[in-house]
Amino acid sequence: MNILNLFVIIPMLTVGGILLTKDLKQSRLVSAIGMGFQLILSFVLVYLYLKERQAGNTAAMLFTYDALWFPSLNIHYALGVDGISVAMIALTGIVVFAGIFASWKMELLPREFFISLIILASGVFGFFISLDLFTMFLFYELAVIPMYLLIGIWGSGPKEYSAMKLTLMLMAGSAMLLVGLLGIYFFSSPDPHALTFNLIEISKAHIPIGMQRFLFPFTFIGFGILGALFPFHTWSPDGHASAPTAVSMLHAGVLMKLGGYGAFRVAIFLMPEAAHEQAWIFLILTAISVVYGAFSAIVQTDLKYINAYSSVSHCGLVLFAVLMMNQTAMNGAIVQMISHGLMTALFFALIGMIYGRTHTRLINEMGGLMKVIPFLGVVYVIAGLASLGLPGFSGFVAEMIIFVGSFQHTDLFHRVITIVAASSIVITAVYILRVVGTLLLGPIKNDHFLHLEDAKWYERISTITLVIAITAIGTAPYWLTDMINYSLVPIVQKLSSIQLTSLY
Repeated sequence: MNILNLFVIIPMLTVGGILLTKDLKQSRLVSAIGMGFQLILSFVLVYLYLKERQAGNTAAMLFTYDALWFPSLNIHYALGVDGISVAMIALTGIVVFAGIFASWKMELLPREFFISLIILASGVFGFFISLDLFTMFLFYELAVIPMYLLIGIWGSGPKEYSAMKLTLMLMAGSAMLLVGLLGIYFFSSPDPHALTFNLIEISKAHIPIGMQRFLFPFTFIGFGILGALFPFHTWSPDGHASAPTAVSMLHAGVLMKLGGYGAFRVAIFLMPEAAHEQAWIFLILTAISVVYGAFSAIVQTDLKYINAYSSVSHCGLVLFAVLMMNQTAMNGAIVQMISHGLMTALFFALIGMIYGRTHTRLINEMGGLMKVIPFLGVVYVIAGLASLGLPGFSGFVAEMIIFVGSFQHTDLFHRVITIVAASSIVITAVYILRVVGTLLLGPIKNDHFLHLEDAKWYERISTITLVIAITAIGTAPYWLTDMINYSLVPIVQKLSSIQLTSLY
């Protein structure tokens, strides 16, 4: 059996196992075992991929699998991975595993909750391993749809409003994306009998430049909505604020990465001429996302809203780097997706744990928590330092690569907009240090907080898993950046071969 099939089969078997359980204890145990196997499988895939490359395998995609699914439209169940896909799969495995332990005490409909969570995860895994655009879109929808139930049933606050807003916005993005993907399909070949959804085959063909100009905005915006592209980002803060802890972890940690990955893998790679022509428009929008998200985080008082707007800023940085279309910046974009996925998952896990003890998310009502919950306090500081880009953590590696790559452009437009985006580093430091100081230091403002219990064993498993990953990338990033670079070479070569008059 092809190893990539297991990334879809194991979640489905786990869901089947949960259906046979009777209570919370059994449901969470089956979920933890299933996602534990998925995490191990992710690490095995990383090892096998690196081993294949070291052995001299130069194929663009490894571990490929192809089965004809719908002959009349030439739709295939086609799988394959490169270094970028492998890195995203490892990220998903880590975040999902940590999310299961962050939901260890979920008492409301536990079977249904874990089933919905794992179906969402299976959609994400399937998206990252798909080489057929139709199959990729199918998994994309499978990942998005459970969010409505997860927020609407298990969320808090105005959860019905947030769930509906998120769903409608993402469905609008899906509609735009479907138009783009169908357009790519119908112009994938001049021969109407050779039309294909296969990503690799389309990349070797040439979509007419006129159609590229029409289809690129549909595809980039369609994916960009999930990546919190300004001004389509408004669903994200409300969705994050109302979602339960594990759902926020998966939503910001991996689901939003589908937007950046899809914009890079589909929109830019398959329509490079239009990408070069229209990049300046979206660079402006992404730069606004980066700065606007950071400034918005400063004025928030709710911990979840702070992290939600921080995610808008960091995900904007991903799309910003992708649009730079050089190897260094694109490498930074992929590392940023992984880094932000780990950091924001850790933040949301900690926020959920703190809220479960203090029953508030307002930072003005808290203070001095480091004295009573030192483990959670230290981990929160680590997450904050990683987010503001302290050397030794993954955030520094990602942002440094992005801004070095962005500044390689020598024209005035790129230099100015890079400086604007880089200003977000200072803004991020302001709100991170403000939150850490208010939340953890100073006097304890509520006598109830004097009796808070520090992290339990399952909470330690969840947070330590994420801290190890953040630190590993920050201290030894070369295995990751080299793996990504190898896969970027053919993409960058295709982009650099496009000779167009600069519009900047």
